[in-house]
Amino acid sequence: MSLQELNNVPGVTAQPDSATQQFVFNHTMLRVKDIEKSLDFYTRVLGFSLVEKRDFPEAEFSLYFLALVDKAQIPADDAARTVWMKSIPGILELTHNHGTEKDADVAYHNGNTDPRGFGHICVSVPDIVAACERFEALGVDFQKRLTDGRMKSLAFIKDPDAYWVEIIQPQPL
Repeated sequence: MSLQELNNVPGVTAQPDSATQQFVFNHTMLRVKDIEKSLDFYTRVLGFSLVEKRDFPEAEFSLYFLALVDKAQIPADDAARTVWMKSIPGILELTHNHGTEKDADVAYHNGNTDPRGFGHICVSVPDIVAACERFEALGVDFQKRLTDGRMKSLAFIKDPDAYWVEIIQPQPL
């Protein structure tokens, strides 16, 4: 579909208001049961860096902000880091309600069973075959391997809360 055709899809504003020109899609939030398992998955398996943590002890929850950035880009100064973090695209916010990791009844709905809703986040990798081989070696839970189904150019892995993470690469296989 051409860019012209995309602009003609019903409901699409062909020219967004100039007031929105510097808006940035900043982050997506996921609730997680066991923050240690989730931080391990997102930092060790997917390479995210923890860029900020905020604790709310009176409300019994903590927020963890992660990004796929070189750690050298992250400002050391707290105030500068907060401004930087709020200005870049692609932040993942993990929300941990204290104590959920010890409660067998706590399970978050990943949106991929009825009632369906939220579906997945996506990470782009330079070599999807190598990335999937690494995920296999690390024992990552797959929802869809490259060899599954008709779409052989993407995979889905699952985080510790069973949220799906789509894995793609920019160049065709």
